[in-house]
Amino acid sequence: MNLAPFACQPALSRGRLHPEDDSALRGPRDAFQRDRDRIIHSVPFRRLRGKTQVFVIPDGDHFRVRLTHSLEVAQIARTLARALGLNEDLTEALALAHDVGHPPFGHAGEDSLDAAMAEAGGFDHNAHTLRLLTRLECPYPRHRGYNLCWETLEGLAKHNGPVAAPSWALDEANAEFGLELGSWPSLEAQVAALADDIAYDNHDIDDGLRSGLLTLADLLEVPLVRRSWEAVRARYPDVAERRLLQELVRHQIGYMVADLLAETGRRLEEVKPGSANDVRAAGRALVGFSEGLAAEERVLKRFLYERMYDAPPVRPIRERGQTVIAGLFAAYRSDPGLLPEAWRPNGEGEVTALRTIGDYIAGMTDRYAIARHEELIGPAQMPEGF
Repeated sequence: MNLAPFACQPALSRGRLHPEDDSALRGPRDAFQRDRDRIIHSVPFRRLRGKTQVFVIPDGDHFRVRLTHSLEVAQIARTLARALGLNEDLTEALALAHDVGHPPFGHAGEDSLDAAMAEAGGFDHNAHTLRLLTRLECPYPRHRGYNLCWETLEGLAKHNGPVAAPSWALDEANAEFGLELGSWPSLEAQVAALADDIAYDNHDIDDGLRSGLLTLADLLEVPLVRRSWEAVRARYPDVAERRLLQELVRHQIGYMVADLLAETGRRLEEVKPGSANDVRAAGRALVGFSEGLAAEERVLKRFLYERMYDAPPVRPIRERGQTVIAGLFAAYRSDPGLLPEAWRPNGEGEVTALRTIGDYIAGMTDRYAIARHEELIGPAQMPEGF
């Protein structure tokens, strides 16, 4: 693989927190390939198939969940990385792992868990991703966590940019392995973050149309979508509209990818980074949309929030998911003996107990959280539909 000089080079990795016996390595894989494979084979990654993307336990098999969303992000991210000469394996690892810290019921569940853990520093899904991968999961015999490379952990910690005020969980990971939270991350991490935006902006349009929450007429109120639709109709003037809805999504993904590559190329030409460390020291994002598309994408996001994420048919289910999370947290806090034996607090103090309860609930899938609520408290009474 011929990498650009500003890409992350596996042979120059800052390494792993725990030394590993090279004789135990399986197969001709470099450090970043092994990180990607560890993530794919992990329990937290498998649990994503049961966690909300937009709809809670969707009735239809064709709606996205966190797992399918993460796979789509990885596909877009890998395409971008290849075009820019970046390390595809590191980029893919970051894209696949970026959401493993999500609790049940998506961002609604995160808000509920954050409120329940207020006395213990709150909850943040991005920081919890680091906590899961470095502390909570113990698949190896001699250390906690998956012992991922510094570059992978750094990218997960700050793929959205420098972190000025890290949460307690991110602070723990940073104290253990010095992730340089104040600087920008690698280009691979920046690409993974923008691929996430491209994926959910467009795939949520697809799910919104499929669910009936959105209509084509609704979408054409958004300038970016209207322009994409006009291009699609001009290309296929004799094809029925219903046959072109997925083509609209494909066209828009391609348009956003092309814009990002052009703008990122322009920024790289300005800065001329000679290494991954030059990227971190650049003082600004080097991967991004053009100014015009960035403004239009913000309009699209506001539209999706108002018409889909916070739509009246979705709101009661989101609120019910929050009630399930809050009820479970209160039950376990009142009687820690209700927790599985391995998860019961061991007398290290109230803050540790609350964080342990939060860790346990955050690992649940939607269905498991509902089942535990019905077992410990009573019927979850989830509304039908989305």
